[in-house]
Amino acid sequence: MKIKYESHKFKKSNLDQIAIVNEIIELYLPKNLILTLRQLFYQLVIRNVIVNSEKAYRNLGNTVKKARNAGLTDWDGIEDRGRLPHYQTQFKNAQALINAAIRQYRLPRWAGQDWYCELWTEKDALSNILAVMAKQYHITMMVDKGFGSTSSLHDAADRFIAHKDAKHKAILYLGDFDPSGEDMVRDLRRRMKFYGANVEVRKIALTFDQVKQYNLVPNPVKKKDSRSRSFIEKYGESSWEVDALPPDVLHQLVEDAILKVLDMDKYNEVIEREDADKELLEEMKDKFNTDNPDGDDADDDDDSDEADGEDGEDS
Repeated sequence: MKIKYESHKFKKSNLDQIAIVNEIIELYLPKNLILTLRQLFYQLVIRNVIVNSEKAYRNLGNTVKKARNAGLTDWDGIEDRGRLPHYQTQFKNAQALINAAIRQYRLPRWAGQDWYCELWTEKDALSNILAVMAKQYHITMMVDKGFGSTSSLHDAADRFIAHKDAKHKAILYLGDFDPSGEDMVRDLRRRMKFYGANVEVRKIALTFDQVKQYNLVPNPVKKKDSRSRSFIEKYGESSWEVDALPPDVLHQLVEDAILKVLDMDKYNEVIEREDADKELLEEMKDKFNTDNPDGDDADDDDDSDEADGEDGEDS
């Protein structure tokens, strides 16, 4: 939605940039893919609209902020995933709670599968995009924000160990292709083993082959990183952020990785059982409505703990 809060006189170059920003947003928003400012920035760099520099990134943030305030750019197309409110769950009435329970009812959809998997990323900026796939395939998602803490990795190891019926276990991992990003995979494998979990760590993005395949925008390797020397010897002095992958490509990579291990026949059988249970729950709801004729059969409030915003823009 575009809402005008103030007027602003833009230069022609800024208006041209805003037009391309709107085209990119309109490409992804119908797919329910909301970009961060950083992802939008990479899309503009790939299109040779702006250069790949921190100054250009800051200027873009300023332009986008003014464009949104002036009613030129959709507020729903960009979000700040690092500054989100945490809402408390609430319902308008008891019937709304029942409606929510029916909609959210899930059985353990990976029950009986040969694999138990989780979807991990080091980048909080990817969380909302990946959450769409995580919800679709009922897979646990973890945002590790760099090298994992002792507590988070110990707890994760316990989760994997608890799935005793699974023949195989894996972390489907997304991270930057840079010295630290590559070392996080090694570190994750070592620490899962240290805490007693036999887990395969599959880096599904970002890889060097993907960098070349999608012609991603490079950044200089941070030479202060103690891991940079061996990385530079092998790959050169450029590094790449996983954020540079187009959102639809990220979705496809994640879906392909999940479908390699997920038996969809077994998965759909569980969903069929869910649907049968939901019919029973609907009958219970109807009985409740009959016994409580004065209740307002309204939908519940959305109990999501996320909200839209901007990544890197001035408040």
